[in-house]
Amino acid sequence: MIPRPDPAILARRNKRVGLAAAGFVTFMVGLSFAAVPLYTMFCQLTGYGGQPMLGAAAPGATPEARTVTIRFNANTNPALPWHFAPQQASMQLRLGEEGMAFYEARNLTGQAISGVSTYNVTPEIVGRYFHKTACFCFEEQVLEPHQRVDMPLAFWVDPKIMDDAQAREVRTITVNYTFYRSLNDAERSGALANAGEHVGRGRFQR
Repeated sequence: MIPRPDPAILARRNKRVGLAAAGFVTFMVGLSFAAVPLYTMFCQLTGYGGQPMLGAAAPGATPEARTVTIRFNANTNPALPWHFAPQQASMQLRLGEEGMAFYEARNLTGQAISGVSTYNVTPEIVGRYFHKTACFCFEEQVLEPHQRVDMPLAFWVDPKIMDDAQAREVRTITVNYTFYRSLNDAERSGALANAGEHVGRGRFQR
C-alpha cells in the first residue's frame, strides 16, 4: 500500500509553491515596467538603434580631422500644441570637435503645458560615435502660456568613426528630435489617449 502523504507536509509544500509562483509573477511584472527605461539606457550606452552615446567632454579636433555635416530635424506630436524647430538647418563640424546647436520651443496656448522629447541620429550606425554632453531629451519641459525657450544641444563625433569600415564613409549625420505631450500633462488634461509615447517625468531646469 502506498503511504498517504502527511496533510501538514502537503500544506507547507503547496504554500512554498504558491509563494514562489507569486514572486515570479511579481518579478515579471516589475521587469516589464522596467523594460523601456532599461532599453533606453542600453541604447544610450551602446549607440544601438541610432541612440547617441552619453559622452564625456570632446577630445578636440586635430588639424587633419575630417569634417562632417550635422543636420537638425524636429517633429511635434499632434497632441502637443507647441511650435518646435531647430534654429539652424545644419552645421559643419570636425571629428573630435564639440558643437553647440539650439532648438526653439514655443507654447501656442494660454495654459501651461509640458512635453518630453526623444531623439536619435541617422544613419543608425553612427549612433555609437555621436556623443552628447548637454541635451534636453528624456526630461519633462514645462512651458508657461505662450512662453518661448531656447533648448541647447552640445555634442561631438568620435574620431574612432574612421576605424569603422561601415561608418567611415558617412559624411552627413541627421539629429532627429520628436516632442510629445508629457505623461503628467496628459493625465491632468484628459488627453492621455492621444498623447503618444512617454519617456520621462523629470522637469527641465531652465
